[in-house]
Amino acid sequence: MSSLTIKGVYKSFGQVEVLKDISLDIQSGEFLVLVGPSGCGKSTLLNLIAGLETVTRGEIFIRDQMVNGVSPKDRDIAMVFQTYALYPSMSVRKNISFGLEMRKIPKDEIKKIVEKVAGILQIEELLNRKPAQLSGGQRQRVAMGRALARSPSIFLFDEPLSNLDAKLRVEMRTEIKLLHHRLGVTTVYVTHDQIEAMTLADRIAIMKDGTIQQFDTPRNVYKNPANLFVGGFIGSPAMNFIPTQVVQVGDGQGVVLDVDGGQSYTLPASPGNGALAQWVGREVLFGLRPEYLSDSLPDQDEEPQVHELECRVTVVEPTGADTIVFVNINGVKTTCRVHPDSAGKPGETMRLVTDMTKVFFFDPDTGERI
Repeated sequence: MSSLTIKGVYKSFGQVEVLKDISLDIQSGEFLVLVGPSGCGKSTLLNLIAGLETVTRGEIFIRDQMVNGVSPKDRDIAMVFQTYALYPSMSVRKNISFGLEMRKIPKDEIKKIVEKVAGILQIEELLNRKPAQLSGGQRQRVAMGRALARSPSIFLFDEPLSNLDAKLRVEMRTEIKLLHHRLGVTTVYVTHDQIEAMTLADRIAIMKDGTIQQFDTPRNVYKNPANLFVGGFIGSPAMNFIPTQVVQVGDGQGVVLDVDGGQSYTLPASPGNGALAQWVGREVLFGLRPEYLSDSLPDQDEEPQVHELECRVTVVEPTGADTIVFVNINGVKTTCRVHPDSAGKPGETMRLVTDMTKVFFFDPDTGERI
């Protein structure tokens, strides 16, 4: 296993700067996910780690050795791509063993490695088939097997599940996590899917426009988003952002929420957010996750920080275990997550509760969290 350190890395293509001052410290055996929208630079960063692109400025270290000028084949990494990149004329066995043969590994050792890898990935019965005879999930397992056979110090995954259907993606996601638990190899995984990022990662680096917006554990990224972009990108359904004005409420501050039907509510902010004092009389974005605008908050409904709102339902979307209900607050379509038995019908008014210790406030101009 190897640690991976990225220090002040920039990457430009001509006059276009696609990565800007990227610094990350990945511990040996850690599973890092790079996540962000298309064009944010995550795949470019992965290619720099692999040596497929050259760094414009900055340094990359593997095992405390700077690898900026080191050839990809000498970095002791293995990469799994979005496209399976299998040799169509070769059997599964040959696809897995080909790289080992090129490195002049003895035949007996290659046979043992291939059988071991096939056992780990449960593809023993596929070894004599050609790629055209395999399903998408089986092809991805073979691509992973080819990487595993090298026994690298770092695994790199570039959106490996994007070509699979929804059910198979979930299954393969679990397989990748089990594989990492079993092998403990340092892994960098690129995806645009925040669910993949949250379920797989030890830590997540959220990227936008070539910069790192937040680098933390999945739990901390969800509970303590650094800014408006992170708050909106992580979480499904997405966080609500409601424009509102900060007002003085007793010795503290609060926000005003107007709902359909003309009712207005003034909700006091948690006393812990002293920074709101500077925003009295000014507009902020009130961030509220759908699960904290619900029909009930278990064991919390009587707590002082929990407040009720009577809101008119506009749209209802059953999802099985939960029902998504939409209401209008301060003129914004707002998402709520409720129990199916409590969901109102469109046009009806229903009681909703929110916990003011679970909300966020953002600067509407800069997007930074207040």
